[in-house]
Amino acid sequence: MGSDGVFSMLLTKCASCAAPLGLTSGKKCGRCATRYCGPACQKKHWEEGGHDQLCKKIKRYGGAEQFYANTKYTEAVAVAVEACRGRHEGQKCYICLEAVHPRTGEGLVRGCACGDRDGVSSPELGVAHVTCLARQAKELVEEADENKFGREAWYHRWERWFRCSLCERQYHGHVYCALGWACWKTYVGRPDVDVARMSAMRQLGNGLSSAGHHEDALSVYEAELSLTRHLGGSEEDILIVQSNIASLYIDIGRRKQALVMRRDVYSGYLKLLGEEHGTTLMVSYNYADSLVNLKHFEEAKPLLHKIMPLAQRVLGESHDTTLRMKWTYADALYTDPSATIDDLREAVATLEETARTAGRVLGGAHPLTEGIEESLWESRAVEARREAMLADGGVSFIREAMEAMTSGTA
Repeated sequence: MGSDGVFSMLLTKCASCAAPLGLTSGKKCGRCATRYCGPACQKKHWEEGGHDQLCKKIKRYGGAEQFYANTKYTEAVAVAVEACRGRHEGQKCYICLEAVHPRTGEGLVRGCACGDRDGVSSPELGVAHVTCLARQAKELVEEADENKFGREAWYHRWERWFRCSLCERQYHGHVYCALGWACWKTYVGRPDVDVARMSAMRQLGNGLSSAGHHEDALSVYEAELSLTRHLGGSEEDILIVQSNIASLYIDIGRRKQALVMRRDVYSGYLKLLGEEHGTTLMVSYNYADSLVNLKHFEEAKPLLHKIMPLAQRVLGESHDTTLRMKWTYADALYTDPSATIDDLREAVATLEETARTAGRVLGGAHPLTEGIEESLWESRAVEARREAMLADGGVSFIREAMEAMTSGTA
């Protein structure tokens, strides 16, 4: 899934040369609304890019954005099903009660914490078709719209686009990506100012990010940020998108930019919502995580010391953000070159406790649990080396250093 494809779907790049167009510039195909830099690119795409064969088909499916959203959704579902192949044989979708979807023919998936949590293995729990999950979310949002539910009630139903109704944990990986495309194709035809369309754009970015399509996700988030500013979005709306962009900066290696943006987002939420609001705690973790990534341990550890108790009280011991805070705090302890033996022991103890909690509430196969357990293994190795060094009075360390110096001068 290339970046050019995502830009085409969001209509922010020329379909022929991929030059950025922003939200308003460029030329559109009069029939299907595909966008170009100008007449030259439109002609080239028609003659060499196959647009002459696709134009009528794109129009028939509702225009360029809708056509490409439908196409990418189908591809994403196939990828999600393939990723889950062999795991759910003999099982049925908990929504439609069929093994194979009767209309689409797709197989079963699961991308949540169902099936391996609370110390119990339940391989059949949470297994479904992406199409059924999408239909469930769509119907709940339609109910909220029809009954004119308030913002909180509406959002609770919107969560079904990214959160399992059984385990109440977010989807992840290819399943989240497929649901992101499902959400986008459902609402892409609405006006730019529509809340569901704006939210769907964010879900698409989140899904792409979760599946590792970081450059594509960044393209979506940048388009969302431009649109939010263009429509005069609130300060909080802008902070949300900036927070997502900063996370993508981490994934693509732009860590210093991520740190600056995360610091600004954290400062913005402190002023807007206060330090004990759930969202402020989440972005404070993001800022602390960036500090650790750049080895600013002396800044990161006091911040984490301050926000961990708040997260435990406000969000709960088993919340994803609380678990991530403890994980990052332990990483800061054992990866700091100046760490004492007491720091290393605290890191191991913290990771042992956090791994147990994550395994109980998320399951052993969840990416968060796996990451914590990997850090636990590494921290134990670091602690063991330090314990051994202390046990022989540092003789082994000195010997290794002398051997390294000797081999370096040989």
